[in-house]
Amino acid sequence: VQLQESGPGLMKPSQTLSLTCNVSGGSVTDRYYWNWIRQAPGKGLEWMGVINFDGDTHFSPSFKSRTSISRDTSKNQISLQMTSVTAEDTALYYCATRLPGETYFGFWGQGTQVTVSS
Repeated sequence: VQLQESGPGLMKPSQTLSLTCNVSGGSVTDRYYWNWIRQAPGKGLEWMGVINFDGDTHFSPSFKSRTSISRDTSKNQISLQMTSVTAEDTALYYCATRLPGETYFGFWGQGTQVTVSS
């Protein structure tokens, strides 16, 4: 499975972030958990949320109120939207897969940088 993230790059505070993860070598309906993870400058990896192979979503409490994850089976894409971004949302955003029952993320994209600045 290959994952390729894309996003806006530079944003202004209060805007809505939209990210896309293009999936190849597999299908978004395959039995994976499809995750979004980010890493802010100088900080560790932060798990944001997941959409399961059956379409159910789960979020970290830190993001639940302003984040959604969806999938487009016709385009074989996973998407993330996050409202009301601030400078603290500046980070490298990754999509990554995890198999049910596993504790590690097996496949990662290369990440897409999002910078929030006025």
